[in-house]
Amino acid sequence: MLKWRFPAVLVFAAVPMFSLPAAALTGVCPDGSVFIAPDGMAPPCSRAKEVEPHEVPPLRPAYLPHPYTWQVYNELQSQNNPYNLIDSARDIRALHDEGAADGAASTQAARLPDPSTGALPPVSAGPGPVGPIDLGLGDDELRDLYQLVELSQELTPAAFQRSTADGRGVFRVALARSTSVEDRLTTAWQTRGGIGSGDVVVFTAVSMQAEPFHANLTFVQEHLTFQPTSDDPRQLGVLQGHLGELEADEVVLGYVILPEAMDSGEAMDVYWNDRRISVAFPR
Repeated sequence: MLKWRFPAVLVFAAVPMFSLPAAALTGVCPDGSVFIAPDGMAPPCSRAKEVEPHEVPPLRPAYLPHPYTWQVYNELQSQNNPYNLIDSARDIRALHDEGAADGAASTQAARLPDPSTGALPPVSAGPGPVGPIDLGLGDDELRDLYQLVELSQELTPAAFQRSTADGRGVFRVALARSTSVEDRLTTAWQTRGGIGSGDVVVFTAVSMQAEPFHANLTFVQEHLTFQPTSDDPRQLGVLQGHLGELEADEVVLGYVILPEAMDSGEAMDVYWNDRRISVAFPR
């Protein structure tokens, strides 16, 4: 029986022209080539990794605008992924059916002011601003921490700068490793089940004009991708200022706790929205 092994470029050129056998083996060899072989046949190379056809990675990942793992993570998390819309659509239909059963009167009554407060019940309008977490840091300590992040840029540059067409700074986000904040976080949560032993990266954000900032940071190291959420202080927290709508010249000081599998001392890519930097923080 024949073993098929195509050059990387030919695989995708050839696949649309025929259907794969009902039982076929797809995989990737250490040299980066992709093979398709009849089921039961040995892979045409040693240490081959077998994958489903839809899991075949890009053949030239270095040419992608973002790392492949970053793209996979965001595709799985995206609310525009039809798979993720199934549960949301079911919830909406259930609420609609429940409202229809109760009648329009009860729906209207649910929106009437509470007689005791005169206020409308809360409506789903998206997350509000995320305020600071108290770690017992005084104003002087917060200022020192801010200066630490800024001064560390001279030794280990790790900053995003977005400017206007005329070159004026609009927004700046800087990052640095901080063992002192790690110690404070460990102490603060030692009676709450702990926070793990991941490295802590502190970030500062300074706005030059009024605009929102939500700390949309993504960390990519080899095959690992981590996108912390501000809903969980064991992933991301604010020490000074707040996330959300910022005024001009407002300062935000916060932290990110990396997963234990990530080593901040090794090279990693960090994304802020559509911007990327590569950095290895000193241990």
